[in-house]
Amino acid sequence: MSPTPLPVAPTWWAQSRISPDITLLREPWVTELLRCNVWHVRGKRRDLVIDSGLGVAPLLPQLDITSGHEPVVVLTHTHADHVGGWHEFPSRWLHEREAGLVDPDTSEPDLASLWAADLDIQESDHMRAAGYELPDCFLTAVPHHGFNLDSLPHHPAVPTRLLREGDVIDLGDRAFEVLHLPGHSPGSIGLYESREGLFFSGDAVYDGPLLDELAGSDIGEYIDTMRRLTEISVQTVLPGHGEIFGEQRLREITSGYLHRRDKT
Repeated sequence: MSPTPLPVAPTWWAQSRISPDITLLREPWVTELLRCNVWHVRGKRRDLVIDSGLGVAPLLPQLDITSGHEPVVVLTHTHADHVGGWHEFPSRWLHEREAGLVDPDTSEPDLASLWAADLDIQESDHMRAAGYELPDCFLTAVPHHGFNLDSLPHHPAVPTRLLREGDVIDLGDRAFEVLHLPGHSPGSIGLYESREGLFFSGDAVYDGPLLDELAGSDIGEYIDTMRRLTEISVQTVLPGHGEIFGEQRLREITSGYLHRRDKT
């Protein structure tokens, strides 16, 4: 391609402190479809990072890691907009059903380009039908001069722990239960803390058009996931994309999906 040159971003990452223990990081120069929420949770014994962005610019140096802690990154799933900074962390955890998708010996990027024209036609049609705009390029700026827009950074790395339904991630002063929530992808997970009603939902549910016809998606599994999420008691949903919302909005989103997809 012969792209129009993009400006260099003054800073790549934007940060918002959600609470004393939780920070949200975003890449504002990535367009909406691929602008992943990266969550940093500080614990008494361990810092947890949930998802890792597109990988266009380093993530780990941006994190205010608690002194003496080794951070662990947990992927809610392995789509390219969530896995980009995975390789930067020594402790890398994800659900067992997607382990092969980040293994250096077997993995391929699910998005090989930063250009919409290079997407699979069926997937791009699904995204447009869901209501997303697909700009020519998924970036509106570049992190530095000389950045190659024709190659999405992709750095697979071997998982150090495989997660399953019901596993517990203990940070010392708070613990998250792993919920296996397939449908958007085979190994999609959420992290749930019942004490405060916190739910890191990944792309299983967020306040925007849900995508269930991507490679690896399964509408039947997604229906089961949405039925399950109608029963969960939460105070705060911290999703993989978009804004934070509460239990009432969660009910509206899950009910809307089931009305549209569940014909049984």
